[in-house]
Amino acid sequence: MPRALITGITGQDGSYLAEFLLEKGYEVYGMVRRASTETFERIRHIRDRITIIQGDLLDQHSLNLAIEESEPDEIYNLAAMSFVPTSWTQPVLTGEFTALGVTRMLEAVRRTNPKIRFYQASSSEMFGKVREVPQTEMTPFYPRSPYGVAKVYGHFITVNYRESYDLFCCSGILFNHESPRRGLEFVTRKVTYQTAKIKLGLADTLELGNMDAKRDWGYAGDYVKAMWLMLQAERADDYVIATGETHSVRDLVQIAFDHAGLKPDDHVRINPKFLRPAEVDLLIGDSTKAKTELGWETEVSFEQLVRMMVDADLELLKSTKGR
Repeated sequence: MPRALITGITGQDGSYLAEFLLEKGYEVYGMVRRASTETFERIRHIRDRITIIQGDLLDQHSLNLAIEESEPDEIYNLAAMSFVPTSWTQPVLTGEFTALGVTRMLEAVRRTNPKIRFYQASSSEMFGKVREVPQTEMTPFYPRSPYGVAKVYGHFITVNYRESYDLFCCSGILFNHESPRRGLEFVTRKVTYQTAKIKLGLADTLELGNMDAKRDWGYAGDYVKAMWLMLQAERADDYVIATGETHSVRDLVQIAFDHAGLKPDDHVRINPKFLRPAEVDLLIGDSTKAKTELGWETEVSFEQLVRMMVDADLELLKSTKGR
């Protein structure tokens, strides 16, 4: 039975990846930071099938111990300060987790068991002020947030350890991927959750920032399969994972409201406080390499994704309405 260690297992991607690996027959370990309260909501349904161990990306010794305890064949490093707006208010801490945390994980692998296959969660935010459309593995990076800058460091330190120490290290340059498990602070979930609240009469308005911001949005359940495929390949490499389609926040709102039988003009309001200091231009990924070399394909369309999220939020709110 192969073993996998997932950092960030309590997040959206971590929960879907854990499910996927369990279905593949893996023994799954999840690394979490010590906290006074547990936040295992996304993995509650599989909690008895995985092993939770403690570790902290800020603490080298704890990472060494986590690897020694779990003895993984594969490590998926998904943990990070992952909310872009927060990276402006906490830029140093973002760098510690999202940049230097990767180095600490790679050092732990190198010193503990260099045969471990390592996946690093890179991000389309690294492209930022894009140099070409669509973006491929060869597109130069131009990050536009402290989060994006930190991800660039994490990406290149992974490449560096692969080339310097012959470790099997891959980076997945994942474009935006969403699901009903997305945090409420992210615009996709904010839109679908608020749409559901308006539909149920629990709210009247949806406040947003830049309605014209465009992203390449896919389904998180599809994207975790790409992570696994990268670590099954004969050689380690980096891959763009995206749908190849772009949609604006306005498109997102229209699909969500249409599905709920609502009109955006009646409820959507623009609030300047939600505008970014520096906006990303046009993110749209070219996954030809992943499709050709890994055989990866998306299965859920953008429209299906948005409707899925609205339906899930309607069910969630109905189930908690009387509490």
